[in-house]
Amino acid sequence: MTEHKALVCSQECLGGSMVHVSRRLLCALALACTCALLTLCGCFSPESVTNAKPAYVSPYDFSGLTYENGRFAYAEDGEMRSRTGIDVSVHQGAIDWNAVAADGVDFAIIRIGNRGATEGIVYLDERYEANMQGAATAGIPVGVYFFSQAVSVEEAEEEADFVLAMLGGAELAYPVVYDHEPVAGIEGRADNLSRTQMTENARAFCSRISDAGYEPMLYGNKSDIAKYDLDELAGIDVWFAEYGAPVPSGQFDFSIWQYSNAGTVAGIETSVDLNLQFLPHAA
Repeated sequence: MTEHKALVCSQECLGGSMVHVSRRLLCALALACTCALLTLCGCFSPESVTNAKPAYVSPYDFSGLTYENGRFAYAEDGEMRSRTGIDVSVHQGAIDWNAVAADGVDFAIIRIGNRGATEGIVYLDERYEANMQGAATAGIPVGVYFFSQAVSVEEAEEEADFVLAMLGGAELAYPVVYDHEPVAGIEGRADNLSRTQMTENARAFCSRISDAGYEPMLYGNKSDIAKYDLDELAGIDVWFAEYGAPVPSGQFDFSIWQYSNAGTVAGIETSVDLNLQFLPHAA
């Protein structure tokens, strides 16, 4: 009886091992076949596993964000590392820039112009000169942005040349921003550009601006930024728009966060965009 039990046990154990080994072999064969099929159809390459990009890590510790009276601030190790800004256009009407400065606004990005989303004509913002003069008088440092609807490299360069002509060599403390986005409620001429074309247009505009001695920047929300190949635009800073979020969720580097399009600021009768600039540490 003892010998019989031992024999049965050894057979069961051997059978279990064989089943376990067989299952592993089947899994391995299935995985190999799947990878082979995906490779043949161009959906997979072994190199893609080793060349996968690491998960994005933000340079900011968002536990340092605070929110009070409708405005964000950012600190690291107890030190304030942010500035509050607005961006304005003709849509904000006449602005009392001294009141804006007294309300804690540290910088402004002023629309210099735009291209029409349907007809493609380039316009100067009607309040550009007044806003530039008013901000300067109030001691508020500024940058400018252009609302692009360029459909080609040539049009993007035309827009950059227009911006440079309107600036006339004026010094800016903040960048010249390329803002290419769809216009809500209409079918725009530039709504369906390819990612390659969008990237080429942005690079053309920013190169022209950079060659003239100004710092270029890209603006957009996650959908807008996804239309660019950021690897091809390396070195160009980003101004990221995301409203109603407790922390910005963009998976790319940016230095300015536009966190509201319904802000209130003294000296401005309409709602206004609010921005938080993250300050770099001194080298």
